Amino acid sequence: MPRQARLDSPGTLHHIIVRGIEKRNIVDDKSDRINITSRMGELALETETSIYAWSLMTNHMHILLKSGPYGLSKFMSRLLTGYAITYNIRHRRHGHLFQNRYKSIVCDEDVYFQELVRYIHLNPLRAKIVKSMSELDRYPWCGHSAIMGRKKREWQDIDYVLSWFGKNRDNARKIYRKYVKEGIEEGRRDDLVGGGLIRTLGGWSQVLSLRKSKDKVLSDERILGQDDFVERVIGEADKRIKGQISINERKLDAERKIQEVCKRTGVNIEELKGGSRRGPLSELRARLAMELVRDYGLTLAETARQLGVSTSAVSQILIRLKRLSRN
Repeated sequence: MPRQARLDSPGTLHHIIVRGIEKRNIVDDKSDRINITSRMGELALETETSIYAWSLMTNHMHILLKSGPYGLSKFMSRLLTGYAITYNIRHRRHGHLFQNRYKSIVCDEDVYFQELVRYIHLNPLRAKIVKSMSELDRYPWCGHSAIMGRKKREWQDIDYVLSWFGKNRDNARKIYRKYVKEGIEEGRRDDLVGGGLIRTLGGWSQVLSLRKSKDKVLSDERILGQDDFVERVIGEADKRIKGQISINERKLDAERKIQEVCKRTGVNIEELKGGSRRGPLSELRARLAMELVRDYGLTLAETARQLGVSTSAVSQILIRLKRLSRN
């Protein structure tokens, strides 16, 4: 049976599941755990990949991330290949360490983000690696401890996760912890760990062919989302298959877009990028932020640089616009 392609479009939310070959260990001790998590962190910063949640188990690993400008495949290839080489050398073994293919599930952020963060961070508790929430709060091999402020992970996007639970960090942290604790009784969620998915580079032709069987696509577990989300993912194939442009080209296109909008609206571009909130500037900046992320595939960090604001400011803009669109 031929492999399904993956969705490898920058700015896509993915639930990644990596398993050891034949259910064997992927980590044996603390040194291995430090190795793979530090690699993940360094690569996340280098490739502008946003890591929201993760849990490292003995024979598998979960990661919730939003792919950066270089896409998912390069990030995962460098992470898994680099780690496997050092693991094999250290443990004097040969051959594959991971299953041939990691699972990647494209997710509807609006619907599933909070549930996925909770599900992934409860993995050590479900597996009885830790015995209580208080132990999980301190457990170093799971992203939950960083969100709780017990472990420092500069590469983990804690602020974005907490922004889903409130504006004040301390209060948001309490609400987040309560939400995670409430998920213990749910146990394993098979609906959150389904199959692989479709990717941009080299894969969109296969996606387009699925239009002939649209009803089947809309219920396909490779994409975690409701029908309208799945349909939108398929529809975006038309736009993306026309050409995969480099991050530098996208930056230039974004700059031209900003100049064009400023000229059309009579706004001084330096004033826009200077953080001024005069007149229509805040509303214009918000609209541009949404377009740069959604239509140009820029990361929150690059969008912030383009608009002269902080990454957290862009994040808050997008959250506010999403909430407004729901009302």
